[in-house]
Amino acid sequence: MPAMRDPRHPPLLDMTPEGEFRDPPRPSRLDRILAKTGGIAVLVLLATGGLVLAAVAVFFAALLLPVVVAAGAVAFVSLWWRARRMRRQGLDPRIFRVVVRR
Repeated sequence: MPAMRDPRHPPLLDMTPEGEFRDPPRPSRLDRILAKTGGIAVLVLLATGGLVLAAVAVFFAALLLPVVVAAGAVAFVSLWWRARRMRRQGLDPRIFRVVVRR
């Protein structure tokens, strides 16, 4: 889709009196340096943003680690308590098994 142009400012065609088009002026040295510096700054920004995103992910994983440990401890105590109650009742606690299928 072509870019919308302002009708008050039509495109400028720079031509010589002989009818040939003139080449656009070369960008100044400062413009070229600023363009390269801006490109490098964008690359640094993207790399830093990626590192920040990874750090945030690690931070949230570290926040969830105590929750996982606590849930594992609760599950262990629950299974241990059930096996203890089964032994008190004279039942074989080996019939109570955790099966992991692969």
